[in-house]
Amino acid sequence: EDAKSDVGTQIGQVQNFIAGKFDAIIIQAVDTDATPKITQLVAAANIPLIYVNLKPSDFEKLPPSATVVASDEMVGGTLEATQVCKLLGGKGNVLVLMGDLAHEAARTRTKAVEETFKTPECSGMTILDKREGKWSRVTAQDLMLNWISGSMKFDAIIANNDEMALGAINALKSTKTMKPTTVVAGIDATSDALAAMNAGDLKVTVFQNAKAQGQGAIDAAI
Repeated sequence: EDAKSDVGTQIGQVQNFIAGKFDAIIIQAVDTDATPKITQLVAAANIPLIYVNLKPSDFEKLPPSATVVASDEMVGGTLEATQVCKLLGGKGNVLVLMGDLAHEAARTRTKAVEETFKTPECSGMTILDKREGKWSRVTAQDLMLNWISGSMKFDAIIANNDEMALGAINALKSTKTMKPTTVVAGIDATSDALAAMNAGDLKVTVFQNAKAQGQGAIDAAI
């Protein structure tokens, strides 16, 4: 089932799964702050619950019948920010494209960037602005166009995912403001992102193994 980013829809789907007496339920949460309700419903039905890709807000309180298969978002965001810092020699102005802030991943990856820039070796890095790009290539492209039209002077764009990084690249190219030295970074290592890296447009991505997360969720359920 696809909840289409609606919490109420997702909870309704979970209730239907419970009513259908399924043997296990795997969920990519629409809003990680809404997971306590889902956990409570599924645990009460004594059905194994697996959260995949996004860490639920009640992670520390999950019952024995629930588990999580996901990447450590703090590590991903730190790897991304550290590489951008390294490419810029520890000094530069940065714009941040955040994912959907209803997702723990967006908040944690952004926090990782901010924490990295507080370290001695990256203290010359400055975040000029950060906006919510909702994980979307189109939304990120629009935000980037707004930054460019506002004559924002930047050295790097750090996006919480590759889709937004690619949107930023599209905006830079369409306005002919893409420089060889411009650093654009993302997370996921999608096929489109790797193609952009080969073309020299995307400078950084962090591999997140989506296929392995899916397989891990099935393994956990079994």
